[in-house]
Amino acid sequence: MTTADSPARPLPRTSDNLLLHEAGAGTEVRLAGIVKDFGTTRVLHGVDLDIAPGEFVSLLGPSGCGKTTLLRILSGLEGATAGTVAFDGNDVSRVPTNRRDIGMVFQSYSLFPHLRVVDNTAFGLRRRGVAARDAATRAHDALELVGLGHLADRFPHQLSGGQQQRVALARALVTEPRVLLLDEPLSALDAKVRVQLRDEIRRIQLRLGMTTVFVTHDQEEALAVSDRIAVMNAGTIEQIGSPGELYERPASPEVAAFVGLSSVVAGVAEGQSARVWRFELPLLRGVDAGAVEVFVRPENIRFVAADAPGADGTILESTFLGSFRRTLVRMADGTLLTVQHPVAEQVAYDQAVRIAIDPVPVLARTAG
Repeated sequence: MTTADSPARPLPRTSDNLLLHEAGAGTEVRLAGIVKDFGTTRVLHGVDLDIAPGEFVSLLGPSGCGKTTLLRILSGLEGATAGTVAFDGNDVSRVPTNRRDIGMVFQSYSLFPHLRVVDNTAFGLRRRGVAARDAATRAHDALELVGLGHLADRFPHQLSGGQQQRVALARALVTEPRVLLLDEPLSALDAKVRVQLRDEIRRIQLRLGMTTVFVTHDQEEALAVSDRIAVMNAGTIEQIGSPGELYERPASPEVAAFVGLSSVVAGVAEGQSARVWRFELPLLRGVDAGAVEVFVRPENIRFVAADAPGADGTILESTFLGSFRRTLVRMADGTLLTVQHPVAEQVAYDQAVRIAIDPVPVLARTAG
């Protein structure tokens, strides 16, 4: 996705670009039974994850859920207490980081301040014994790939934060790694630059066909760029699936609460549906009959006329978000409900409104 003031930049497609000339089909990655203990504390509980060649998989979850630890085990920076890491069927669990043929981009840019951009980019190649001329050529190719070829002779302090992170990305790509690992690389950037670089990373990854694992706590980032997302919670994977699957068919209340925005409302389950006020909502999966909590997405709630079938509430606040508004409504029973609606539907504080809920399948859990 691009914005009107940041049009898509064509990626280089020249046959002499060493990074693009023979873009492979990617590497299969398999994590099997990964357990990690720090002293007496277990932070990963037998995690299994299969990543297809060339796939972009995000590890999504709140702070402390284990996603960065899992990435560090994948990279070799941490050893697993139990379990194996395999690339294309070969166990690399005991292979050191510098021999796993991976590229890594971190939240901090970690550029050498005394080296020019091109020399920062070529650093990994020079460490591998690549001749200076060849390393410079490949570094320039990598910088062109991320749109910084014209800044090759600058020093890091002469670049913006977004440009420095692009250099870090070029440095990770220049060695043509089998697997690219991204550990919250965008969190230090401002919102507009973050979106631009996020989309650029995805376009480059698609062009190169490189297997990529992306750690983030930002659900919008994960939904925007991933082939699949692994939602982590307390050292386990709650659910893995495409962005659409996670949003429309969450496997657990934890996934429903973390992926997307939901209002949690009281209801009564019976059979394959739950009644919320006067609305009968189909259930995504069965739950014991009786009192339940139902997760309702804001886009499935709408304002209706005062004499239409619905439930009554009062406007508490309304937020303008460009192409739509999100409005908080206090229902007659005290429930707080978020409604997403067109900007043209104007509302005011303390205004009486009536809402209806569309019969879209919902997730529910037994009321505690």
